[in-house]
Amino acid sequence: MAAPDSQREALHAPGAPAAIGPYSHAVRVGDLLFCSGQIPLEPHSGELVGSTAAEQARRCLENLQAVCEAAGASLDRAARMTIYMTDLGAFAEVNEVYGSFFGQDPPARVAIGVAALPRGAQVEIDAIVAL
Repeated sequence: MAAPDSQREALHAPGAPAAIGPYSHAVRVGDLLFCSGQIPLEPHSGELVGSTAAEQARRCLENLQAVCEAAGASLDRAARMTIYMTDLGAFAEVNEVYGSFFGQDPPARVAIGVAALPRGAQVEIDAIVAL
């Protein structure tokens, strides 16, 4: 195995749900934080929460905020985010929740409709954050 790159640092966020696979919560490279996708898991129980896409989006964003905080950052420093949804018909309600997390200058964003997400989630969100 190669020696770790001093410019690359894997991050574990105690306030976010445990990873459900072989990945880090985030990886810091230089002045950027690449956050893995978060599904709506309750951090302490690891259980899927929220019956609507909006409720699930809120939990995803709260989990991402916990990842950012573990890196000494904040989600409002996000440069780009991706929202994955199993039903784009719920986009308006997810967009309303998403908007409540950002002020005047929201990050760039992509929204993608997908066939399925881990654990049967309706929403998953990832982020690239400026440190």
